[in-house]
Amino acid sequence: MNDPEALIRANTILTPVCQVPEIRLHLATEITPIWQATEAWLTENNVAPPFWAFAWPGGRALARHMLDHPELVAGKRVLDFAAGGGIAAIAGALAGAAAVEAAEIDALALVAVGMNAAANGVDVARSGDVVGMACRWDLIVCGDICYEAPMTGRIMPWLRSMAAVAEVWIADPGRAYLPAVGLRTLAGYRIETSLELEDSTYRDVVIYRVGCGVEQGLG
Repeated sequence: MNDPEALIRANTILTPVCQVPEIRLHLATEITPIWQATEAWLTENNVAPPFWAFAWPGGRALARHMLDHPELVAGKRVLDFAAGGGIAAIAGALAGAAAVEAAEIDALALVAVGMNAAANGVDVARSGDVVGMACRWDLIVCGDICYEAPMTGRIMPWLRSMAAVAEVWIADPGRAYLPAVGLRTLAGYRIETSLELEDSTYRDVVIYRVGCGVEQGLG
């Protein structure tokens, strides 16, 4: 992967996001090669599964919520955790956040975040693995992060510790490993999707506020 920006440009299309047309992202579509890529092709080209190349329901719900309610974001330091292509980070910047950061463990995703931020005329700082770090944000937003047990088990204790000093939102479209307690509903969105990515043509996404450790009994 000598030129990650060239790889992204060759395998995606810069396009407005469905239900969040204010934002354009480099996305895979049915006519781009990465949509059709096999696991062997990804391995040969040193590319992790390109989750960053799709606008997942959780990220779109977060972006829509921040753009529709900029008073919740304006002037705050915002972290888009497990950012993918950075749609929530970009929405935060457009909504007037004082500073925006996107955290991703996928190096190619961080390149895509930079390209997407530039395409939307905003500044987004980029970081790798931030789990375990001290809080330097006022608002942490997470889109669709509870789809695997190991990941959920690693990140939720840290997010709960962050919730003691910052707001933490999780936008979840009904994933299996979402915690059953310690969450308060903020908003709900019906997000269009495709049968290629999900088992339905839409997902009902709920945005929750995470309680800190002492609040885990709250539903």
